[in-house]
Amino acid sequence: MKELLSTVYKRKSIRTYDKDLVLTKEALDNLKDYFTKLIPLVADIKYHLEIVARKDTSAKFGEYCLLFYSEEKPYHLLNAGYLLEQIDLYLESQNVGVCWYGMAYPQEKTYEGLKYIIMLAFGQSEPSSFRESINEFKRKSIDSIWSGSFPEEIKAIVRLAPSACNSQTWRFISTDEQVEVYRDPNVRSIIPKSRLAYFNSLDLGIVLCFLDIALDNYGYDFTRILINEKADNDLIEVARYKIKK
Repeated sequence: MKELLSTVYKRKSIRTYDKDLVLTKEALDNLKDYFTKLIPLVADIKYHLEIVARKDTSAKFGEYCLLFYSEEKPYHLLNAGYLLEQIDLYLESQNVGVCWYGMAYPQEKTYEGLKYIIMLAFGQSEPSSFRESINEFKRKSIDSIWSGSFPEEIKAIVRLAPSACNSQTWRFISTDEQVEVYRDPNVRSIIPKSRLAYFNSLDLGIVLCFLDIALDNYGYDFTRILINEKADNDLIEVARYKIKK
């Protein structure tokens, strides 16, 4: 995933597409080939990716939609966020606009026993559609999401991760040798309360992807342990990293 770092800085959720721009068959074939290179967060969770025309979903924009199906096991939402964020960054590296689409649904809610989780809407875009500066990101300050000593370049990358309604529910507590990742369930959001934990778990998978990309690019070795969700002082621990360089 190291090659995805450069896209982190240009990434933007694209909701408006030029109807005159279309994805080529070669681009779609390259995307399907990229599926084979994905690195899962949890290796033994079965999943399936399906590309369909937007008209075959309830999505309102995009040329195509990428549907993600998964078996329901511990950490399957984290795994979905982790995998799809790799695709998100890959597509945007090809000037293909992408948007996580949580409030749209496909015609098929299951695939060979796997449950539909979420989709990405995407379509060919102009290079000018993406961000040109990190100053264009609307994100919380590093100090508001991360406590403890750790290289500032890692913190700065992780801060740029996308989330549902830009809720940014992740929190980090670290030393030079360990990073603890939490979800804050008390962050205000326009997401219905009944669906908040669902989308926030996907978000935490996304931010773990960003953290892994950052650590890989700066030469850190790490061991990641996923944690069964359990509230502690109003924070829910999600993962713990042991860091070496």
